[in-house]
Amino acid sequence: MEYVIDSPKTLGKLIRASRKAMMLRQDDAAGSIGVSENFLGKVESGSDTVQWGKLFQVMTELGLTMSVDVPDDFAERTEMYLKSLRDKEQRLPRSRTTREAE
Repeated sequence: MEYVIDSPKTLGKLIRASRKAMMLRQDDAAGSIGVSENFLGKVESGSDTVQWGKLFQVMTELGLTMSVDVPDDFAERTEMYLKSLRDKEQRLPRSRTTREAE
């Protein structure tokens, strides 16, 4: 199921709901993920100051992924620019259609 994420608070609510759906207490989830309970609380409350790396660690451990919907008007150009950057750095994102074609 996909949800539109339009703010840190929206993402935080989704992360909290996912954790609760897994019947995990916040302290247990934080411990198994490897972050502090305080940090997980900040994520779930939608704090603007969370560290991106740790945020994605939380999401990964809860089985959540994030995607960005690029408008059709400039999707092709965006993919072209990302491809040129990928040639320089191998760690940039690829679209699903690009990955499927390989």
